Amino acid sequence: MSRLRDLWPDIWALVRPRRGLLALGFVLMLLNRLSGLVLPASTKFLIDDILIAGDLAMLPALIGAVAGATMLQGVTSFSLTQLLSKEAQRLITEMRRRVQEHVGRLPIGYYNANKTGSLVSRIMSDVEGLRNLIGTGLVEFTGGLITALLAMVILFGISWRMTGVALLFVLLFSGALGKAFRHIRPIFKERRKIFGEVSGRLTESLSGVRVVKGFHAESREAAVFSEGVQRLQDNIFASLTAISAMSFGATAIVGAVGASVMYLGARQVAANEISVGDFVTFTAFIAFLIAPVFQIVGIGTQLTEAFAGLDRTREVLRERPEDEDPSRDTEMPPIAGHVQFRNVTFAYEPGKPVIRDVSFDAAPGTVTAFVGSSGSGKSTLINLIAAFHTPDSGEILVDGLPLRHVRLDSFRRQLGVVLQDNFLFDGSIRDNILFANPQVTEERFRQACTIARVDTFAEAYADGYDTIVGERGVKLSGGQKQRVSIARAILANPRLLILDEATSSLDSESEAIIQEGLEWLMQDRTTFVIAHRLSTIRRAHQILVVEDGRIVERGSHDELLLAAGRYHELYTRQHALERNLFLAPGEGDAVERSNPELV
Repeated sequence: MSRLRDLWPDIWALVRPRRGLLALGFVLMLLNRLSGLVLPASTKFLIDDILIAGDLAMLPALIGAVAGATMLQGVTSFSLTQLLSKEAQRLITEMRRRVQEHVGRLPIGYYNANKTGSLVSRIMSDVEGLRNLIGTGLVEFTGGLITALLAMVILFGISWRMTGVALLFVLLFSGALGKAFRHIRPIFKERRKIFGEVSGRLTESLSGVRVVKGFHAESREAAVFSEGVQRLQDNIFASLTAISAMSFGATAIVGAVGASVMYLGARQVAANEISVGDFVTFTAFIAFLIAPVFQIVGIGTQLTEAFAGLDRTREVLRERPEDEDPSRDTEMPPIAGHVQFRNVTFAYEPGKPVIRDVSFDAAPGTVTAFVGSSGSGKSTLINLIAAFHTPDSGEILVDGLPLRHVRLDSFRRQLGVVLQDNFLFDGSIRDNILFANPQVTEERFRQACTIARVDTFAEAYADGYDTIVGERGVKLSGGQKQRVSIARAILANPRLLILDEATSSLDSESEAIIQEGLEWLMQDRTTFVIAHRLSTIRRAHQILVVEDGRIVERGSHDELLLAAGRYHELYTRQHALERNLFLAPGEGDAVERSNPELV
């Protein structure tokens, strides 16, 4: 009961907009239950007045009453299913939309802590149980209780002694069921958690099937999945054991009540305390008193599972979206592009900073490049510029406005990103490019495709720009995917541009083609670049060398080479490596010794 009280505000929030519909449902349910009582109630008159007393004149009226009640019961049952089942499905659809929209607004850190498959499970599966809160499940359960109360009134009128004994058994079992449901609810909640984890790993395994096959890891992935589904099976077995025990208890109650009624009823009929018709009617109505016991086991289990799903859904909805931070109350005007870091420090985990006291200025329309060894903090700096994270200390300013106080929607509308492994949706080339700005004209769309050189391959396909690219763009080459990404960024028309190793995984020919589109895209925009190939950032206005979360060097390409510091070391080592890849074994060393100025 305490958990129900805890969840009641959330349940009421779902029920309140539908209270009129539910009220109508309860009226229909009441008519349905009352009409269902007519047939068993008629047995007394059939036996005592018609069969025993021989009053055949009552027979047509009795048959008419039973037929009419049966028809009313059928009509109300149909109406309840149409009314409440469809409304329950509408609720599920509404909740899925609501949870998906909410999850989409959560900060990047939430995605880092939760697997994609688990989030999909919360959006699609956890809300399924809500149908029992609004649909026929709850109404049937409530209807059963109301019918039991009506039956109990009639039963007490026939024999208070038999009714009291039956009611005692039912109350004792109901108390035991309450304890059982408190035990089973955590099992259902754990099941949803396990299901999310298993789904998450399965999603990752299927998405990374090329890596799995490339390392011949099919058997290992199968073992991981097998372990997960085994945990799921063990959880289900635990719940089935509890449900079976409750079903056994319900059956035992029926047997105990039946035996008690037979014993007491036979004695009362023999003593002429009740008639044969009364006894037959009592045995018919006792079923309505006991029926809620079975409904508690069946529907109660469904409601318990629904509460477990509502628990997990509520956990997600209580996560605060990144754009609901009350401190973010400043609308970002059109960006000129002046970005400043002022003593910025940031840590993903408390006490373990990955960015340490970083300061720099990026003037409007300039290109700033971050270089450094892997894990030095370059990508974290990019994430801070994109406002995916907020500094622990220090300040990031955009055109003089503190980024931590800017509304994210107004900022990110003016931000464009091109990544090394750009994500493409399983749609057409056109859909993926228009994702940045679906309302652009065909002329602007074609212009972006021409600048990014998408037209050189897209128009060669039979379906042209309507060619389906497959999941994550699997049907396109790396260079083609990058060109689609560049065209997408062009249509976004950003004022701030982030290029995160946008060409590092491409061959020289693809890089040369893409570089033309990138140069057009960077014109008159403040651009931040992470470059794996240092040769691609020679023309950057400033290069920041990052090591261990700090900027250890800054300057232009020529200035940093002359300084003969960390940048010079990185550049010469990489340049020599690239040259040696194209030389016969041993030739590289000879070239370096005879031409030291080249490296």
